[in-house]
Amino acid sequence: MKILGLHLVDVAVLLTYVVAVLWIGKAFSHGVKNDKDFFLGGRSLGRWLQFFLSFGNMTDPSQATTTASSVYRQGAGGAWLALITLFLTPYYWFMNVWFRRARLTTMADLFEARFGSRFLATLYAVTMLMIAIIGVIAGGNVMALKTLQPLMVKEPAAYTVEERQMVADYHEFAELRKQRQTGALPAAKEARYDTLRDHYNRGALQPYVTYLKPITFYLVSTSLVAVFIMLGGLKASAVVDAIQAMLVVLISVILIPFGLARIGGVGVLHEKVPDVMFNLFGGDMASEYTWYSIAALLLVQLIGIAGTQANMTISGSAKDEMAARLGAVTGGFSKRFVTIAWAYCGLLAIALFGPNLSDPDQAWGLMTRELLPVGLIGIMITGILGGKIALLGAQSVVLSGLVVKNLYEPLFPGRSERHYIIVARVAVPCLLATGVLVGLFLNSIVAILKFAIVLLLVWGTPVTLVFLWRRVTQTAVMVQVVATVVFIAVIPAVVPGIPSLARSDALTLMTREQTITVTTEATAADVAAGRARTVGEKLQKTRQLEPVSVYFEEGVVRVDPNDPSSPKTGKGLFRTEVFLLKLLGVDVAGFNPAQLLTTRYLVDAFIPIALLIAVSLVTKPTDPQRVARFYARMKTPVAKTLELDATEVAASYAQPGRFDHLKLFPHSNWEFTKWDKVDALGFAACCGVVGLVLLVFKGVLMLGS
Repeated sequence: MKILGLHLVDVAVLLTYVVAVLWIGKAFSHGVKNDKDFFLGGRSLGRWLQFFLSFGNMTDPSQATTTASSVYRQGAGGAWLALITLFLTPYYWFMNVWFRRARLTTMADLFEARFGSRFLATLYAVTMLMIAIIGVIAGGNVMALKTLQPLMVKEPAAYTVEERQMVADYHEFAELRKQRQTGALPAAKEARYDTLRDHYNRGALQPYVTYLKPITFYLVSTSLVAVFIMLGGLKASAVVDAIQAMLVVLISVILIPFGLARIGGVGVLHEKVPDVMFNLFGGDMASEYTWYSIAALLLVQLIGIAGTQANMTISGSAKDEMAARLGAVTGGFSKRFVTIAWAYCGLLAIALFGPNLSDPDQAWGLMTRELLPVGLIGIMITGILGGKIALLGAQSVVLSGLVVKNLYEPLFPGRSERHYIIVARVAVPCLLATGVLVGLFLNSIVAILKFAIVLLLVWGTPVTLVFLWRRVTQTAVMVQVVATVVFIAVIPAVVPGIPSLARSDALTLMTREQTITVTTEATAADVAAGRARTVGEKLQKTRQLEPVSVYFEEGVVRVDPNDPSSPKTGKGLFRTEVFLLKLLGVDVAGFNPAQLLTTRYLVDAFIPIALLIAVSLVTKPTDPQRVARFYARMKTPVAKTLELDATEVAASYAQPGRFDHLKLFPHSNWEFTKWDKVDALGFAACCGVVGLVLLVFKGVLMLGS
């Protein structure tokens, strides 16, 4: 018997998990006495809970959907969208100490402490709430939905006439696309292909019909998150993360043996999937991930990673500096290893379904439906849904902290602890509900992830410089934040909504279609077709690379997909950075996907840095005494107890130059400090593990070749 496409056993597994989560929230509700208990777990989380909290915050299993989807589109190089932070993990060894030594509750507090500016704290709170609602809450909802929809499908016998036609159109499109990649189509078929492609680009063609509708899923799952967080706060989230860590590992590898068994083993995988798709640094010219686009992505992540509010909350909840360090790096490296499993599943999806899925974002869900038996499907659903609960749980605590500490409390000071805890708990469902509304207007999870990455630059740049450079000023931060938000967030979101712009010939520009020739090894299908004599023989193949939109993230479609004469319009976010290059005379129509991506990231990284430094140098410095106290606190190691720590900070305030002998560049405005033995050994160990992860990934890709 099935309920909405799910077997009763799978439903029972899911319900068991839901009951367990609610019980955990209730169990920890009695320990929440004040705001530090709710927001920071009483600054008492040891190394294990720090590991689970960091791993859960970094490793949303819905990223399995993103990674598998990106690899399905781009080959193994597509994994860099999630794996790029591998190179940042040694940086965590130092960065998380900064946030623990700051001894603050929210990231917005950092700007009040450094500049004495409540305005900057409020600006951070408002803009970061918007960024997190789009990139984290709404994005998490869409990712989970795309993964679970293929698991709750109608039987074909229950299709309506319209649904049956939609599925038939999908299969027709897939066949025409396959034919077009090997040569030109007849005029009639080309016209039909254009019409179907418009429907495909809108997400209107699917190989199945699902019971799971966005609004129902968002409301039910988000209500569960809201209830358990309102009860137990951050510590309850950390405990759920501990359970979730085990589930993540299980669901990350469980598809692989079933998928290999279905296709006939690792050797057959290399026969079914083109060689270029196993290239760690991109495939052919259609790939977005080359060495230079990966380097640009790394630059953006390096600058932006410090800006997220979760850094202050997670590191601030650590019992001591070593717990903050070890939690961050062990959680980070654990994520990198499961990312390899996600990427391998993306390659399996190519072998199982071919290259023409209408919505690659659903590859993970389709594999689950096709490969896993009853019971294991329930565990997969629990892992994906649990990942959403764990991620949104921690993030909703973080965001409610911004609402209470930096927006509500300044307006209504002097209220009781109980009053502020009530406001924090009420803020949780309000924030989650806003994310639900935004999620209804988003579609592509890869586009959401790319957008979220560049949004981190808005505050990542000033946060990084606040820790490293005494000369940065309040005015510079305000100018940089406002300009960056307008350039990388407001304009990209507004342009597609203005018909005169979105439909203009200039902005619906496409790249030039290209024909490429690649050298690959012949497969059994090539031998059967007479293109080669033996399997493995070197063979040259030509491929048509379809034009892609130069300026719009999700492509260009017709206003009316059923009318070939209908005007074209851009879909998805507008690439302001590429348009800027066009204004400078660059032939952007000749760019390949990797060059478009690189342009976006390099321009987005350069603008905030240039603005922040330039404006700081021509504006009045912050009060030297306030600055000296701030850096004195930042150099004071965290003591074993909260009482002793307060004494040490007071001593540093009394003598601000107490630790100046540790400065790498004495008598300068730069606050780089000399490494001690722990710094050096930890950094070296992290670099060694980075190399190990890369070797493991390369070894996995070579299996069976």
